[in-house]
Amino acid sequence: MEFTLKEIADACGGKLFLENGKKHDTCVASVVIDSRKVEPGGVFLATVGEKVDGHRFISQVYGTGAVLAVTQKTPEQVQRETGVDCTGWGSYVLVEDTLQALKDIAEAYRRKVGIPIVGITGSVGKTSTKEFIAGVLAEKFNVLKTEGNFNNEIGVPLTLLRIRPEHEAAVVEMGISDFGEMHRLSKMVRPNVCVMTNIGQCHLENLKTRDGILKAKSEIFDFMAEDGEICLNGEDDKLGSITEVKGRKPHFFGLGGNPAEEVRAGQIRSHGLWGSDAVLELGSICTPGETKIAERMGDDSAKAEGIMAEQMKIHVPLPGAHMVLNAAAAACVARLFGLSAEEIAAGIEKIQPVSGRNNLIRLEKYTLIDDCYNANPASMRAAIDLLAMADTGKVAILGDMFELGENSDALHAGVGEYAAAAGIDTILCVGENAIHMFDAAVDRAEETKHIAHFPTRDALLQALEKEREEYIPEGCTVLIKASHGMEFGKILEFLKACGTK
Repeated sequence: MEFTLKEIADACGGKLFLENGKKHDTCVASVVIDSRKVEPGGVFLATVGEKVDGHRFISQVYGTGAVLAVTQKTPEQVQRETGVDCTGWGSYVLVEDTLQALKDIAEAYRRKVGIPIVGITGSVGKTSTKEFIAGVLAEKFNVLKTEGNFNNEIGVPLTLLRIRPEHEAAVVEMGISDFGEMHRLSKMVRPNVCVMTNIGQCHLENLKTRDGILKAKSEIFDFMAEDGEICLNGEDDKLGSITEVKGRKPHFFGLGGNPAEEVRAGQIRSHGLWGSDAVLELGSICTPGETKIAERMGDDSAKAEGIMAEQMKIHVPLPGAHMVLNAAAAACVARLFGLSAEEIAAGIEKIQPVSGRNNLIRLEKYTLIDDCYNANPASMRAAIDLLAMADTGKVAILGDMFELGENSDALHAGVGEYAAAAGIDTILCVGENAIHMFDAAVDRAEETKHIAHFPTRDALLQALEKEREEYIPEGCTVLIKASHGMEFGKILEFLKACGTK
């Protein structure tokens, strides 16, 4: 990891207590906050969670090879509070706040590794776009990417601390729900390329309006590299209005709806749930002498000549026009890194779905669209559009969307109306807020055969156990989508088990 005990202590402003025989310049192998993931030579950072205090495990981690612990409590304090014997502690750094220390250490480490980082934010599609960008860049470089939902003020620093000497670039997803969060994330990430997918209706409880969302997301530019690049969705009205950031002109990608788009996908031919073909136009995204990132990655041709316009056919293996848009975003970033059209097309074709996000699961009795990781009005509509592509019976299991503020009832109603208008055969609305989906769907429905409301997820599961075939007939396609807190993964697992019997 090329990070020493002293550098860690200096980074977080902590006091270093060295075990006998240990040296300040001892290098560490990794930094983790989960005691179960400590490896020989690793650092364990003890955090205080809602249910578990990591300080209880400091004594144990030395036995698994940890060379350092970062703690906000002294050994005496931990022993007094927990009764755990702390006489065997090894080297440790004492700080005021271990969560802040995590961010400080990650920020210092990011400055040290220095590889180009692509930071991705937006209201919808961050994870899918991250997968496209990382997948395409991997055609030419060794790329680290955000795993799972590690996109917040704990996940982002842990992602940065996974960077190793063999990595040539990183793609980091950055998610927020309030003002100031993106500022703090940007301070750690210091992105060389800032990508914004869209400005939709999410986290309205804190951010109030789309303009508020734009303002909060735009904090990603606060610590952008001096020669940084900006890639924006030209189809989004808020992003499309940005003409300059810190003296840098944005690069726009899209589907041809904005004349400013330098990378655009057109002639889209849908293959339903099994992806799309399209023609990708790669404009002259950089003029000679401006391809700073390509220069940095050793692309002499880009440095000498700039990146010329090209046109190519692509196959996007994931369904929906929004996935074609993600491919355009990836191409936009890839051109800045000097990738050829052939490399971009090859990377796009290899993209695989992420669990919980438009992941198609073919079973004996039906097909599931696993999109149960999270939800907001825009992503709900996109998922309904995807379900509408199925050439089978269509069932939508839709649950509550959280953090929508004072317009929550109307936004839920809009989703119900949209689902009914899309011709979905069965709409199952789940949750307290989803009653507004149900009411609107009933009012709007013409051809929809079955609309029902269940107050809780467990109430739906009980109904499915008794009369599953009434709600989910054999051969149909089922969309499962709600905010993460609804725990719709339990519905997914139930239907997966039933679908193979």
